[in-house]
Amino acid sequence: MKQLAEQVVEAIVAADLRLRDIDESAAAHKPAPEVWSKKELLGHLIDSASNNHQRFVRLQLADDLHLPKYEQEGWVRVQGYQAADWGLLVALWRSYNLHLARLIRDVTPESMAHTGRVGDGEPVTLQYLMEDYVAHLEHHLLQLL
Repeated sequence: MKQLAEQVVEAIVAADLRLRDIDESAAAHKPAPEVWSKKELLGHLIDSASNNHQRFVRLQLADDLHLPKYEQEGWVRVQGYQAADWGLLVALWRSYNLHLARLIRDVTPESMAHTGRVGDGEPVTLQYLMEDYVAHLEHHLLQLL
């Protein structure tokens, strides 16, 4: 998992400067009423980090867990990312993901096969969740940048 953790750090470093170069007005622009702004999309990535942080820790401590589903639209709306300061969102996103990279790097090998069911989904391993998180992160960074 060290390679996956390095992948997260590389993605953060590559995106961080480019994200900080986006001005407040561009970050707040909504291409359409039902489409997230860059602020809301980055907020979604912060929420994803938060939800997956819980999963990564809990599945190292126990096996065969039922984990709550992430209600992304509600989370983004309730937290008001559209009105948040862009620089603070970027800093929070960066810090949270550096923390997750360390967590991924130091994951215990014996917990990689622990399984959890997210919402009503099928059971998945901790390894799958970590790999899926990184793919999700990279997918949305391409949209942001």
